Amino acid sequence: MASDLHQHVGHGHPRPDGTRPGDGVRAGALARRVVVVLAVVCALASAVGVALLWPPAGTLAALREQVGAEGSVVVDVAASAVSVERRTCPGTSLDRQPDGTVPSTASCPVLTATVLEGPSAGQQVQVPVPAQVAEGGIRPGDRVDLGYFPPTPGYDADWQWVDFSRTRPLAVAVGAFALLTVLVARRRGLAALGGMVLAGAVLGFFMIPALLAGRPPLLVSVAGCTAIMSVVLYLTHGFSLRTAAAHLGTVSGLVLVGVAAQVAVGATHLQGLSDEDSAYLGQLTSVETLRGLVVAGIVLAGVGVLNDVTITQASAVWEVREHAPGASFTTLVRSGMRVGRDHLASTVYTVAFAYAGAALPVLVILAVTDPRWVDAVSSSALAEEVVRTAIGGACVALSVPLTTAVAAAAVASASVRRPAAPGAPGSPAHAQPLGRGQGPDEQQAPGRRAQRAAEQRARRRLR
Repeated sequence: MASDLHQHVGHGHPRPDGTRPGDGVRAGALARRVVVVLAVVCALASAVGVALLWPPAGTLAALREQVGAEGSVVVDVAASAVSVERRTCPGTSLDRQPDGTVPSTASCPVLTATVLEGPSAGQQVQVPVPAQVAEGGIRPGDRVDLGYFPPTPGYDADWQWVDFSRTRPLAVAVGAFALLTVLVARRRGLAALGGMVLAGAVLGFFMIPALLAGRPPLLVSVAGCTAIMSVVLYLTHGFSLRTAAAHLGTVSGLVLVGVAAQVAVGATHLQGLSDEDSAYLGQLTSVETLRGLVVAGIVLAGVGVLNDVTITQASAVWEVREHAPGASFTTLVRSGMRVGRDHLASTVYTVAFAYAGAALPVLVILAVTDPRWVDAVSSSALAEEVVRTAIGGACVALSVPLTTAVAAAAVASASVRRPAAPGAPGSPAHAQPLGRGQGPDEQQAPGRRAQRAAEQRARRRLR
């Protein structure tokens, strides 16, 4: 039965009649009290953890000043591309060919651009651009970002290429996403967008500064993600015992992900130095901070998947209980796990494909440079994605039985209030439109029709 329910359980979405899976299930007072108290304790614990781990004021500002003192920060200035001039210059080790030789000359394109803001607005400047960028195409009128180095003693002001300006197209893409989400999902879509804004705020104002301040990464990531889910789950799915059960399953999964990530990162000696950006960050912070960022990244990556799995499992158990009022705790767990196995199987390769897509350029490089896949997988560039996939998948697998058991315990002794059967008084199907040859008398209850028939017989006898 549970396998048949899987196709319409979904994520607790409404049925065609407007009700939700398990709306007729009413848990007992004791079960409701225990689940709600545990959910409130988790939410309060995350709030206390965030307060205790809150970073010192000015953490990010101090790092910015440190970077500025080292002369590594430039001012990004918007500009408009005018033309690209193809030039040649002596080859360097950066232009090394696949066979190991350094060419005598190399392409050194120069961009002419008009500055659009700041004191230099309207001025035309020339900056060298990477050959690959020029080959990709820079058209006149393209918006670009240039880096401006202010003049210092002994050095004149200088400009450098930063990147294309993608503010406008990104704003259009995000706006279309938000509009379609609200139009299709309506209030719940708006709530989901609000949850994303909250997650960004927690990440930007708490988790990143706390990690840079040297706070324990395991505690920071678990407390921050638990605080996010303690709000987002109820904001999106409403306040109910079913949501509280999913909340407990999600928190349990987050703790498992955090502990497993901490152990795995240490065992595999991941330092968070897999690319140029992380290497640059390593110059500003410590190796422990970089390792903490890897742990926090694994926990963050598991949040969305855990939410999807736990809310589905809670809804599945509620639905099974509604269709089988006499089901025991063991039956509910077994039925819920049948649904969970199908969902888990699809979730595992969904997570794997998502991470493989993010690491696809690294996979291509390793496939070309290292034919031995065993060695390639163990490299720092790919090992981080492998650990993230393995930890996330393992903890999602554990969260399925955890959430199923919590939900089953909550509704094992619940009462079930079934909706009125079709055709019964008060049901929507009872008041049907009149058909051809169907008069008002045929719409009356059987007792009323019998009474009218008796009155007609009495009139005939009087005649």
